[in-house]
Amino acid sequence: MSMPSDPTAPRRITVLAGGIGGARFIRGLLAAISPATEVTVIGNTGDDIWLHGLRVCPDLDTVMYTLGGGISEERGWGREDETFTVKDELAAYGAEPTWFGLGDRDVATHLVRTRMLNAGYPLSSVTEALCDRWKPGVRLLPMTDDRAETHVVVDIPAGESPRSAIHFQEWWIRYRAGLPARSIVLVGAEECVPAPGVLDAIGEADIVILPPSNPVVSIGTILQVPGIREALVQTSAPVVGVSPIVGGRPVRGMADACLTAIGVETSASAVARHYGSRRALIPAGARGTGLLDGWLIDSTDATSVGEVESLGISCVARPLLMTDLESSGDIARAAIDLALRIAP
Repeated sequence: MSMPSDPTAPRRITVLAGGIGGARFIRGLLAAISPATEVTVIGNTGDDIWLHGLRVCPDLDTVMYTLGGGISEERGWGREDETFTVKDELAAYGAEPTWFGLGDRDVATHLVRTRMLNAGYPLSSVTEALCDRWKPGVRLLPMTDDRAETHVVVDIPAGESPRSAIHFQEWWIRYRAGLPARSIVLVGAEECVPAPGVLDAIGEADIVILPPSNPVVSIGTILQVPGIREALVQTSAPVVGVSPIVGGRPVRGMADACLTAIGVETSASAVARHYGSRRALIPAGARGTGLLDGWLIDSTDATSVGEVESLGISCVARPLLMTDLESSGDIARAAIDLALRIAP
């Protein structure tokens, strides 16, 4: 599946990624490109949470484990051959929260991360150190070294402690996104800055890809870090996205609940409109305030190609279900082909 070496092959690809969908796309991307192509992944850290004194970074770990061969393929998160003795013992003590379970193998990663953070190392350096073990084949960068956590403003069910906002993980895991969200907020966004290397990775890329990650609480969270959206708008690289919505439904997870919270319809064309075009209704050679030059949608949504292209976004319909490594690689190749077609 490796791409042939030629002058048009990208030398540097930057990917903004959330968890399972982003990680599986990147695994396909690595199978589809030349080993000479450098891939940088900017990972979402808005899902990060402190549990039992440990810093947990779900999306960074999902990318690292998936690309490093340690992921649970069945769950799509956490470690393969995992046990949950620590979780069971904490529950026996009545230690809250009981709705978030850390696997025993996974705990080791969080222990190492927390110890390094407490020693004064920034999250980007800690992530690099953790990747020394897993060798994911990419440069994995957190979106920021600063603490910025996604919270959801909801109505708490009767009989529970009244709160106006809960951590995203509680909304997602404990309530299965079943509580209607009034709004989704990245707490601390105004004070944080991009991690070292993030803006350079966007500005120096030959292609930037937004994989099929949640557009609100994965990609959308990364875009809230000051400077990142602006870097995407200004980069000379083509920016291509892959729709996480197939046939009006999320491929995985509950992205529809997140889109509803921000008033966006659950459809491939609506997500493209949400991201916006860098080329719509502007003079030739100029840049708009949107993010996309190209958008891949699933074959089942092919009737939306014209609508997306009317926004000023080049659009291609093709199968987007990542059923195995080969299909993931084919999707990544299609994203690259679209980017090369768009590039000057």
